[in-house]
Amino acid sequence: MASHKPRPRPWRESQRSRLARSARLAATLAQLYPEARISLDFATPWQCLVATILSAQCTDERVNRTTPELFRRLPEISAMASAPLQEIQRLIQSTGFFRQKSKALQGAARTILERFGGKVPRRMEELLTLPGVGRKTANVLLGHVFSQPGLVVDTHVRRLSSRLGLTRKRDADTIELELQSLLPPGDWTPFSMRLILHGRRVCHARAPRCGACLLRPDCPRIGVSTSTAVLEQG
Repeated sequence: MASHKPRPRPWRESQRSRLARSARLAATLAQLYPEARISLDFATPWQCLVATILSAQCTDERVNRTTPELFRRLPEISAMASAPLQEIQRLIQSTGFFRQKSKALQGAARTILERFGGKVPRRMEELLTLPGVGRKTANVLLGHVFSQPGLVVDTHVRRLSSRLGLTRKRDADTIELELQSLLPPGDWTPFSMRLILHGRRVCHARAPRCGACLLRPDCPRIGVSTSTAVLEQG
């Protein structure tokens, strides 16, 4: 008779324990990344919106190399709204998906001019009416421009929140709500930014550096096998 390996026991934790562990994780991340913020370069709310739209499926480094010329050629919202679409495409081509992004940028510019008096809106419900803007982009604006609580859920936050046992959900909107329930609003933006940095530097998708991770005492490593984790220190 063929032998079967025992299935791993599902991770179970009380809400009280998860709240306490979330607080410890947030405190450790704050020590590791005290100045955590998005790495996109911008000077105005509009520039932040443009850069965040361009960052979809593209590195922040690439976006930061693209936006100086874009903002030099099209410095105002009105310039983006009236520019030939082909010119916008040419200026942002290196960021990928430039046809869709060009339409989103021009659509957002026109909507801001027509509905919001030429100013980037400050509320989640209004931001979500802009072409190319989902909750992730809206939360970036809320947290980094308008000083409002905004919890950004990108691929790193989705991966780490699952590995850390903070959520079992896969949908980004649901993950956002679950993480918000675990942390005070003032922690939402810095916590998500710090998870992103930790995902880039330590908790990699294929080979997480568990041996060098200071979150390890509070991490159940859900979904991480010993064959993929880098367990040595350093």
